[in-house]
Amino acid sequence: MAAVDAEKPLTGQITCGSLLQQLQQIWDEVGESDDDRDKMLLQLEQECLDVYKRKVDHAVKSRALLLQTLADARVELTNLLSALGEKSYVGIPEKTSGSIKEQLAAIAPALEKLWKQKDERMKEFSDVQSQIQKICSEIAGISGQEESPAVDECDLSLKKLDEFHAQLQELQKEKSERLHMILEFVSTVHDLCAVLGLDFFSTVTQVHPSLNDSAGVQSKSISNDTLARLSETVLSLKEDKKQRLEKLQELATQLVDLWNLMDTSEEERSLFDHVTCNISASVDEVTVPGALTLEIIEQTEVEVERLDQLKASRMKEIAFKKQAELEEIFAHAHVEIDTEAARAKILELIDSGNLEPADLLTDMDNQIVKAKEEALSRKDILDKVEKWMSACEEESWLEDYNRDENRYNASRGAHLNLKRAEKARILVNKIPGTVLYYDPFRSTCAVDNIWGSFIARILFYFIFVKR
Repeated sequence: MAAVDAEKPLTGQITCGSLLQQLQQIWDEVGESDDDRDKMLLQLEQECLDVYKRKVDHAVKSRALLLQTLADARVELTNLLSALGEKSYVGIPEKTSGSIKEQLAAIAPALEKLWKQKDERMKEFSDVQSQIQKICSEIAGISGQEESPAVDECDLSLKKLDEFHAQLQELQKEKSERLHMILEFVSTVHDLCAVLGLDFFSTVTQVHPSLNDSAGVQSKSISNDTLARLSETVLSLKEDKKQRLEKLQELATQLVDLWNLMDTSEEERSLFDHVTCNISASVDEVTVPGALTLEIIEQTEVEVERLDQLKASRMKEIAFKKQAELEEIFAHAHVEIDTEAARAKILELIDSGNLEPADLLTDMDNQIVKAKEEALSRKDILDKVEKWMSACEEESWLEDYNRDENRYNASRGAHLNLKRAEKARILVNKIPGTVLYYDPFRSTCAVDNIWGSFIARILFYFIFVKR
């Protein structure tokens, strides 16, 4: 019964007093001495002190850890504000009263928001710096996958972000300008290749494969090396165009000279209109595709060689044709020349080769011009002589008419003869007082009313026949 009673306190609420009371009952039953009881109580008290001490130590450490956490939170808060360039934050409590846990609970939402803001800001920085790095790599001509740029977490302020944005805008502007230059160079290369008859795609892809038209505009290389090589290509093509144009103009000049020399027909000349049309053009004026191809230059060279070989065989024909023109002019001007000697001299000059055919024909053209001038200077006197000779013929007819005894018969056509006789008398009456004389100082003819028809005939004979 006593044992059951001793176990009852264990079934209820256990306290230090109940346990001590139960311990004393057990000691009484056992018969423990007072000394043993005192030792055991002292030992029990010491053990309780050790437990309290451990609990206090643990509480102290927990408090210190919370204080350190609170301090770290405040430092982190300060660092975040500094990195984001913020002087203050609305969600941060100004007072530091309350327990440590309350203070931590008050700071936690602000920290969480600032951490989220920092992550978003870092993403913005990373995007801007990646674009800057990409454009810089394009300008430098660096290809391949590059590492993401490192973001400085200590400075995530809006001011720094604006600086990166400004740098990005400058680089985008430079990229746009470079791309415009690239497209202008490519267009110039295209036009030059079209004029020179070169393969455009082969030419530009030798500079850089991305310059092919199949590649997008934004995919074209804008590096310094590409710009330099494109510039060199344009200069090389322009120099080639200049040299080809000079060569073609030289050939075209020779072609025209040979045509003029040999009186080539317009139909035959029209076959090379695409060559002669650029005979006086500047380099920039020649823009027709295929105008300066090597094939056209070779065709023109072949034609010049062909005409040059044909020139010798046709020179005699052309020279004699001009000589015949010259003789005709002299004949109309009543000037006698030695045609046989002139033709023999032409043959001698052509066969000897001492005189260029062009120079010979130029000399003959000059003689023709002088002969025409001489004929023009004689035109006035020739007209007057013809009138005088016509009057003389009428005088001779009138004399025969006057000797005709049947002139007044009413025969057919008699009235016409009467009219002619009347006109002849009027004209003949002017002959004795009209004479043409030659002024050797002026090389002209004039009318004088002193001389008679006899002197006129003598002057005509010596001026036009014996001269």
